[in-house]
Amino acid sequence: MTNIDTLLAQGGNGTDDMKTGAVVSPLYFSTAYRHPGLGESTGFDYARMNTPTRSILEEQLAELEHGRQAFATSSGMAAIDLVFDALIQSGNHFITSDDLYGGTYRYFDGLVEHNGVTYDVWTDGDDILKLIKPETKLIWIETPSNPTMKVIDIHWLCETVKAVRPDILVAVDNTFLTPIFQNPIPLGADIVVHSATKYLGGHNDILAGVVVAGRDDLAQKIEDTLVTRGQVLDSFSAWLLLRSLKTLHLRMASHNENGHFLAEKLASVSGVDHVLYAGLGGMVSFYLSEDYDVDRFLKGLNICSFAESLGGPETLITIPSVQTHHDMTAEQREKLGITDHLVRVSAGLEEKHDILDDLVNAIQGARQ
Repeated sequence: MTNIDTLLAQGGNGTDDMKTGAVVSPLYFSTAYRHPGLGESTGFDYARMNTPTRSILEEQLAELEHGRQAFATSSGMAAIDLVFDALIQSGNHFITSDDLYGGTYRYFDGLVEHNGVTYDVWTDGDDILKLIKPETKLIWIETPSNPTMKVIDIHWLCETVKAVRPDILVAVDNTFLTPIFQNPIPLGADIVVHSATKYLGGHNDILAGVVVAGRDDLAQKIEDTLVTRGQVLDSFSAWLLLRSLKTLHLRMASHNENGHFLAEKLASVSGVDHVLYAGLGGMVSFYLSEDYDVDRFLKGLNICSFAESLGGPETLITIPSVQTHHDMTAEQREKLGITDHLVRVSAGLEEKHDILDDLVNAIQGARQ
């Protein structure tokens, strides 16, 4: 395989050689495509099924994640919905890791209420095999997790489960690390999902999701569902995502450097009780001391922005208990360590000392 840096930088180059030789992929807005004759097609018929722009993007995404086929969706939640709609039926059971994006939990609870599906929550360290039932079809994990940065050994999990039940699928949300730092399919996973709004898009200007299937049979089921349900990514967003992928390796290197730096330095800052960091990437969480006011901390920020997203050039601060995980019960949040003083940092691309100084100044000004 070509080095990933080269693959990213060259994304789309050569796709228009038969017409113009453009080094940047053209953007096709058309939703309809002419047929040469009865029973004949150019390969493109209607935009819900496919477009030239989205095809180029999906081919690159599949190669990046070592999958058989990729599917670009209209959001990260649409990607999750696509997986479950294609592969999980009424009466099925699935298992999920305990620490997840709050919207994913909300979606899972909706499946239970409306689709006749059941699920169990697995905590890393417990025996996952004890949760497997005859009707278990899939295991869903985030690693690192949102927002407490728990890391799950994907290779161990897949080997352990598939040694007992090779039919059970393993799906991994790879949003936090991207293909730059983690490739779940070669580690044994069957499906990879991204909220491409985050690092893959990388500029806080695209709403998108990605599903990558590691097997042809899974890809066919997902494709059939996508064509029917229609949660596809529009052509302009697909083109923007192609543009963004060209610098993914450079951006992730900077996010990673800043994440390492903040995790190390924040650990010794007065007013910070504990830092959570997976050891890779740009996501860092920390607990603000109880005698520090969270709202005052947020209002003291000048460079960092209090906003509900991650993975862009701008450093974003999120309070999971009132934003990403507010739909969970207080008991659920407490069990996971998602307190009202937990702060999640998406380290941006600013100079790392500037980010740190801004955080430290805001923390110092938050003491009650």
